[in-house]
Amino acid sequence: MPAVLIVGAQWGDEGKGRATDLLGSRVDYVVKFNGGNNAGHTVVVGDEKYALHLLPSGILTPGVVPVIANGVVVDIEVLFEELDALIARGVDVSRLRVSANAHVITHYHRTLDKVTERFLGKRQIGTTGRGIGPAYADKINRVGVRIQDIFDENILRQKVEGALEQKNQLLVKVYNRRAIEVDEIVDELLSFADRLRPMVSDTALDINQALDAGKTVLFEAGQATMLDIDHGTYPFVTSSNATSGGAATGSGIAPARINRVIAVIKAYTTRVGAGPFPTELFDDFGDFLRNNGFEFGTTTGRPRRCGWYDAPMARYSARINGVTDFVLTKLDVLSGLETIPVCVAYDVDGVRHDEMPVNQTDFHHAVPIYEEFPGWTEDITGARKIEDLPVNAQNYIKALEEMSGARMSAIGVGPEREQVVVLHDLLD
Repeated sequence: MPAVLIVGAQWGDEGKGRATDLLGSRVDYVVKFNGGNNAGHTVVVGDEKYALHLLPSGILTPGVVPVIANGVVVDIEVLFEELDALIARGVDVSRLRVSANAHVITHYHRTLDKVTERFLGKRQIGTTGRGIGPAYADKINRVGVRIQDIFDENILRQKVEGALEQKNQLLVKVYNRRAIEVDEIVDELLSFADRLRPMVSDTALDINQALDAGKTVLFEAGQATMLDIDHGTYPFVTSSNATSGGAATGSGIAPARINRVIAVIKAYTTRVGAGPFPTELFDDFGDFLRNNGFEFGTTTGRPRRCGWYDAPMARYSARINGVTDFVLTKLDVLSGLETIPVCVAYDVDGVRHDEMPVNQTDFHHAVPIYEEFPGWTEDITGARKIEDLPVNAQNYIKALEEMSGARMSAIGVGPEREQVVVLHDLLD
């Protein structure tokens, strides 16, 4: 089972880093194939908590080769900050490989991200302001700077000049900001070259050779299915493909090489930023989920919007990604609830929809149709086998599995590494 993919099944923050960590020493490579430092993974190892934004979470596992592949946009300053923070805590980061074809987030991308979001006013998307969207836009417009360009000053200067020719017009004449100097950007990027050079490689070749050698390669999606640029709740999405299809283009492997797709999904639903959210709660139950689950963004610190589990969304994710296994996280957060509602369908203007409406307007106006399940009061954080869980918790898991389109293979019952109930081997 050499090629395994982990994706988020909701709007992110499901605990993908935790799922990666769960596979531990059985994985040889961990590949990040999309996104940038606009998302965060929190991994708890013993008493240590690590918040990763750009780096693959596999960097915390001894012996694993972490890879930042071509589909990622890289803020090099953030990359070095994260590496230095891990080095200071005794983590070996020497195995990291960065694709020569990955695109670079520059100062002008961050600036444009912030000013354009403010300019949207009430139509703001909820971007993190970290330059992700503008960097991907430059990639598509073929005026982007790639990692390999940093090692050729002439090419780097030509690309920066071409990019800033238009952007400075926007900054000065539309947004009333100062023009950005070419030398300012070029000098900053060149200053990273010496430290960056040993990390850079043809990662597509590296990954394919690893698969040919029978190594186990784990592909780790940033963001999540409902934030995918094509399949998410557009326009309230990220700028890359966070679904299973993005793993092929974002890393340079053939789709047929992916053997298993693991989707991580919370026992309830959360979202950060703007956009439709049918099961969102604005009452004490929403506060209960937020506070018990500590639902605040790893990257931004923003409070997350919280709601009940959405089964049509789970089925949609299973279908789009070809999910073979779900990892259900944060089941422990629900302990103490008398009943637990689950969205089983939507009502849109009096019409029942058992699947997610394809029309954006319909989804925006969707009213959840709930089925309620008995809750439990017991502390389940010590459970390690399914039999250790209260009967009502077992029934809840079984009901979600039947509604969601794939088997529940692991259940998170707490934030620490060992707090998990494994029902099926994720690599079998």
